[in-house]
Amino acid sequence: MKKGVEKSAPRQRSKGTRALSHRLTQLSTRAQPGRQVGRPVASEKQKKDVVLDCGWGRLLFAHTFSNDETLLSKLREEAPSSRDIAFYVNDPHVLLSRAPQEVFLDPSHTFRLNLSTFRSRTRRMRAVTIRRLATEADVDGINRVYGACGMIQIRKDFFSSVRDDHSVTYFVAQDETTGEIVGTVTGIDHQRLFNDPARGASLWCLAVHPHARQPGIGEWLVTRLAEHFQVRGLSHLDLSVMHDNRLAINLYEKLNFRRMPLFAIKRKNAINEKFFAMPHQSYNALNPYARLIVDEATRRGIHVDITDAEGGFFRLSHGGRSIHCRESLSELTSGVAMAIADDKAIARRVVAAAGLAVPDQIEAGSDRERLEAFLKKHRKVVVKPARGEQGRGISVGISTEQALDDAIEEARRICERVLVEACFDGQDLRLVIIDFKLVAAAVRRPPRVVGDGHSNVAALIELQSRRRQAATGGESSIPLDAETDRCLAEQALDLRRVLPPGREITVRRAANLHTGGSIHDVTDTVHPDLVAAACRAARAIDIPVVGIDFMIKDPTEAGYVFIEANERPGLANHEPQPTSARFVDLLFPGTRTA
Repeated sequence: MKKGVEKSAPRQRSKGTRALSHRLTQLSTRAQPGRQVGRPVASEKQKKDVVLDCGWGRLLFAHTFSNDETLLSKLREEAPSSRDIAFYVNDPHVLLSRAPQEVFLDPSHTFRLNLSTFRSRTRRMRAVTIRRLATEADVDGINRVYGACGMIQIRKDFFSSVRDDHSVTYFVAQDETTGEIVGTVTGIDHQRLFNDPARGASLWCLAVHPHARQPGIGEWLVTRLAEHFQVRGLSHLDLSVMHDNRLAINLYEKLNFRRMPLFAIKRKNAINEKFFAMPHQSYNALNPYARLIVDEATRRGIHVDITDAEGGFFRLSHGGRSIHCRESLSELTSGVAMAIADDKAIARRVVAAAGLAVPDQIEAGSDRERLEAFLKKHRKVVVKPARGEQGRGISVGISTEQALDDAIEEARRICERVLVEACFDGQDLRLVIIDFKLVAAAVRRPPRVVGDGHSNVAALIELQSRRRQAATGGESSIPLDAETDRCLAEQALDLRRVLPPGREITVRRAANLHTGGSIHDVTDTVHPDLVAAACRAARAIDIPVVGIDFMIKDPTEAGYVFIEANERPGLANHEPQPTSARFVDLLFPGTRTA
């Protein structure tokens, strides 16, 4: 179905960092059996001028068109905010010469799987079910996966309009524990679609949610689709993947896909701009949080000057107004507001004065008896540096004096001042407030791994870290440190233990994304009292862009405890919510789009 490999859409992040969430632009190819690999040849039995609406755009099977003029005419009908793809273009250089200002050659590689020799493995996934799309809830789940992967989502009315189209098949991967859709893949049967004499098929929109816990979901989705088309008696399965998506290419080569000299053409539009336009100098050195905002500004015609790519600094200028930013921290945030948010003890006092619920807290000083009394009173505590970010030095659920001493020592490596506060059991909720209004809300969950019966915990953590790094452009991984050891020890485990198949364990208590946690959007269901409290906290600090963290029992209930305020929230963590769009709206309201 869609531009799987492509990165982002308007209002969606560019995703130079999206790795194994597999935003794969899947392409399809055909060649007659026994022929030397080359351009597909149209048959009189084939349907002519075949165009397939996929909900995110259209697929134009170029080899079914009689001439380039007709194909270009169809491409010019591309709808706004859509991505059309013409593939199996017989002579791409000729087509480009006819409309060089309108179209470009897609920088993707095409791969083919020979279904006549394909042999699937007998081992099946645990804790995940691969099945056909069945309900409206599945449709919503697919769009959540697409949104998390920075892909164009499908129109709400699309699936009902193609329910009886037997040429298109959708598979979903469902987490058996949570019931959530965590992956999806789409297949197109060329024989049913346009009477393809080569009996080919194509794979599109392989996407796995970046926060899916189980490894191998993408591989099993591809395998299931190949089995499906093999049973139908089709000859091959084609796909296309961005030339630099090494992780996806490794997956396909592992499954015995082979590279094919076949090409696709796309229109020069805002969605595809990054594939044909000259990028900003130092753009590739930006982290995902800065890149998301730079992409949004560029789409609006705002001038971007990257002042320090490694640090995430850039200057935006438009209509005589110029604002320097570091990711989501801009000159609109005052030094006073930043100082309040930066010091967790001060932030707690400021929001408490504004009427927010805050946990009991003391500073870890030299008064040993006071610390012991605090631990005895609350039974479990959280230890964290007074200043710090990205979850470093935080220990959650401390319940013994020895663990308390160790946690304080760990926190002091980050900041000399250490805070000890009552531990509130529940879920970690991040609310992104921009211009004192809610833009995104998400529950953050601590990192977990699932046993496979032969890998030890250390290997499972390493695998999960690689997947988190791939999904976040290297911004997230699970540390193997004292906090991880402590969390495992509480469960009578260590790094050498081999978990039985399907057993899931928490490997760290803190839910911070930079230490391997996952994020789950709840913007549409978060309780209004939580939103009101977060906005009140932002007003109290007087900060225009902030991430407010609460501990809650449930995002649909009103109860909470304030944890901290983050003056530089990672906007890229909240796809598909329009965080970057609202940020640029704040900086340059005259560029606001509908």
